[in-house]
Amino acid sequence: MSEQKSYFYDFIPISFEVSESEQEHIIEKFPPPTLPTSEEYFDIQNEEQGNTVRIRVLLNEYQVQMTKTNKQFLKMKFSNNAGIINAKMWDNQGAVERNTPLLEEFSVFDIEAKIDEFRGHKSLTIEQLHPCAEEVNPFSLLAYTHQNIEDLTVELISYLQELSSPFKDIALAAMNRFWDQFRMRPAAKGFHHNYLGGLLKHTVGLMRFTRYILKQEENHFQATLKLINVVEKAHKNELWSQFQSGDSNQHLVWKGTIDHLYQMLYGMMEHKENSPNYDLIMTSILFHDIGKLLEYDHAGKTFEEFKFLFPTADQSSTQNRKQAGIAMDELGLMVGHIPYGVLMLTKLIETEGIEMSLEEIHQMSHCILCHHGLPEWGACIKQPQTIEGYLIHIVDFLDSRYENTEEVK
Repeated sequence: MSEQKSYFYDFIPISFEVSESEQEHIIEKFPPPTLPTSEEYFDIQNEEQGNTVRIRVLLNEYQVQMTKTNKQFLKMKFSNNAGIINAKMWDNQGAVERNTPLLEEFSVFDIEAKIDEFRGHKSLTIEQLHPCAEEVNPFSLLAYTHQNIEDLTVELISYLQELSSPFKDIALAAMNRFWDQFRMRPAAKGFHHNYLGGLLKHTVGLMRFTRYILKQEENHFQATLKLINVVEKAHKNELWSQFQSGDSNQHLVWKGTIDHLYQMLYGMMEHKENSPNYDLIMTSILFHDIGKLLEYDHAGKTFEEFKFLFPTADQSSTQNRKQAGIAMDELGLMVGHIPYGVLMLTKLIETEGIEMSLEEIHQMSHCILCHHGLPEWGACIKQPQTIEGYLIHIVDFLDSRYENTEEVK
């Protein structure tokens, strides 16, 4: 059957052929993560002041602070799948001294607390706090995408199965090896796709843009111009909305983007004699942010990717690591997701014994290294040197901003 939806202000048609049996096979081979039940979902905004609640939460940070009467108390910030929860614990019967070592050692807690409200802001006053040592589902502790993960999975794998070898071999080998983590990981700490499932959603988003440019339109330059026109219209709507609301602090998603998109289009035109390699770009998209499996850390992350890249290294520093909300990995921060993406691509090609040309390996590596577009934005190369390099940056640029306009993320 044909799945037909739309994307990017309903401008890009999403169309791919997949039978019901093929869908079932994909989900069997690449199962989605287990999402929490309704009983595991707690939103403090739905609670009445004075209510007593018993919930499981993830500790993000804590501080020992002083009241105006010079008494110490614990100020804490927790999270769950509904967002951030601010909390405090008064120093009753030595509670600060008793609980500080627990907060230092553990990250997941079962708490009993009362709902407080001050000037419209709700928080918790904790009465009891117990560390949780059992294995927990990170989707019950961190925000996650509310789009259908099964649908995103079927769409992604369908796109990869359309590719020709050796690109198809590389892409499916990557998913076979990294799927358990790839399906659940965020694509950022802030700004865009900063929730579980964000990496999967963002990767599919780039592929949708690419399919539109190279498969659904006859001319990739004209297709890119059409996308820029959509951005211009969206930005005008943002400006008019801001004017009508009178809120000068309203966030404008597309502010400052038009000139950059045209600059990248000019760069593309320098390569107008070259036909973009669709399979190469799609494979590069799969790897463009896959290094974030190593760059970020949070509850539920494993360290298999470190073992894959560095099999002879002493991995003891990753054992018993305290994990909380989405943060930069202390090791990953020293390398970054872009170089990691190239390392994972080349290591996988070697490990799987996949034969391809030296030029193709360098072209994919180049796409990964330049997908941020500019060195000041994190690109490892001064500017893209291929039409594929320009295209992967443009679709990444568009998708990372468009995500901030979606009602359901």
